[in-house]
Amino acid sequence: MKLNKNIVLKFEVGDTVFTKINPNISLIVKRYIDGIYYCGFQNDPDRWELGLSARALVGS
Repeated sequence: MKLNKNIVLKFEVGDTVFTKINPNISLIVKRYIDGIYYCGFQNDPDRWELGLSARALVGS
């Protein structure tokens, strides 16, 4: 994967984030691919990952 050096990421891998529609559930950023942040559930790592855009997420 070739990463454009001009892109400034809003969140880094390992950051704790929350969704705007449900800020009670904490997520961990697992990876960033093509404008999508793939996040796992902090309290339940066996659940599926969510693919979310930066505007759907809020940092801690």
